[in-house]
Amino acid sequence: MKEGQIRAIVICVFTKNDTILVCEGYDELKQEYYYRPIGGGIEFGETSKEALIREVQEEINAKIEHVKYLGTIENIFTYNGMPGHEMVSVYDAVFIDETLYEKPVFFGQEDNGETIKLLWKPISDFETWRLRLVPENLLRLL
Repeated sequence: MKEGQIRAIVICVFTKNDTILVCEGYDELKQEYYYRPIGGGIEFGETSKEALIREVQEEINAKIEHVKYLGTIENIFTYNGMPGHEMVSVYDAVFIDETLYEKPVFFGQEDNGETIKLLWKPISDFETWRLRLVPENLLRLL
């Protein structure tokens, strides 16, 4: 992300019972883990829904259906000491491949080649602040 620019991104809240699918990340400077739903950048000329479908396909090679818009969150944050500002379109959707709901952990790949780890985590862990969910105001949309 370029400093001084607002980035438009999209994320998807996949749920299974009382859990949510999240990517695990780590902030080196804060020395803490954080968790974020799968998603990525919206390209010029692309709707947020189109971007979501593309990002899920690219990152974990999965198709989705029943895509439902939940809202938008303005996310101002610091990551590894750098300021960030995002407009985050949040969606709910369902995997067509139901076996993805059975895997406790699986891996995907960012467009830069970086491996991403995805896990099903209890929503209650985020409600009690046991784990950190980003963007910060995401729980209010669930």
